[in-house]
Amino acid sequence: MQNNFVHQELTFADNKHVQALYGDLNKHLQALEKSTGVTISARGTSLRIGGPAHDVELIVALLNQLYELIGRGYPVYSSDFAFGLRVLQSTPKARLDRIFLDKVYVTTQNRVVSPKTNNQKNYIDAIRGNDIVFGIGPAGTGKTYLAVAMAVSALTSGQVRSIILARPAVEAGEKLGFLPGDLAQKVNPYLRPLHDALNDLLGPDKAMDLLQQDIIEIAPLAFMRGRTLSNAFIILDEAQNTTREQMKMFLTRIGFDSRAVITGDTTQVDLPVKTHSGLVQARKILSNIEGIKFCSFSKADVVRHHLVQEIINAYEKQ
Repeated sequence: MQNNFVHQELTFADNKHVQALYGDLNKHLQALEKSTGVTISARGTSLRIGGPAHDVELIVALLNQLYELIGRGYPVYSSDFAFGLRVLQSTPKARLDRIFLDKVYVTTQNRVVSPKTNNQKNYIDAIRGNDIVFGIGPAGTGKTYLAVAMAVSALTSGQVRSIILARPAVEAGEKLGFLPGDLAQKVNPYLRPLHDALNDLLGPDKAMDLLQQDIIEIAPLAFMRGRTLSNAFIILDEAQNTTREQMKMFLTRIGFDSRAVITGDTTQVDLPVKTHSGLVQARKILSNIEGIKFCSFSKADVVRHHLVQEIINAYEKQ
């Protein structure tokens, strides 16, 4: 074991970039030590990294690539260290700039929205290159948020004239009839995640303005019946809770100059027993049609709080 324990030194040229790389009070370096077990000693612009050879090699590659990204103007976030490490652990030769520099959208708070994993990058590329894309995987993998970011980007650049966001209003352990208010108020909780994504990307005022102008529409899936949706970016979220008939209805609403993204998690179906998920069936019967792309996500793509990945792991073991 001792023979596998190595030390390696890194020296960087730009002190300002080093400050961004290390983080306040070296918090980025400390987080890497905690997550990998290596030791990192900082002295000015130099680092001494010790630990198992494989882990040291990963950390050296990660820090070199993130330093290069900082030099190219990328605003490295604390979470990028965890995301970048995860990418390199699965694909040691991966280039992080190919992923992190794929700017999807810049929010009103000047936060850059970009993919953080290889699967997210493939998903973004698929949306750019296909009229219909399915994003299937567990919670927290960015399926819906990235789709909404792509929709907002397409709208603001004039590629589409409207955004339509839909969700099936399926009861998940609670009855709609017991909720207060009229129909709109009853289904609003189901649509809240889509509102949250828009508010984060556009800011509450701009999002509300576009909603009031009907440039952006958020509605239960049932409201799509009988419509033809042209020159629009259409997103169907929580698609695992569609029936076969609802999925067919949604897909046949798509008109000219439109694109659609369908997202869902096939492990969280809330449909009645013996009712088959339209998302599961769509993956079986549509996968060979040109222009339709299926993208899969795994627990390795979770970009929420680090405990979300641990929770998914725990449930998978049951």
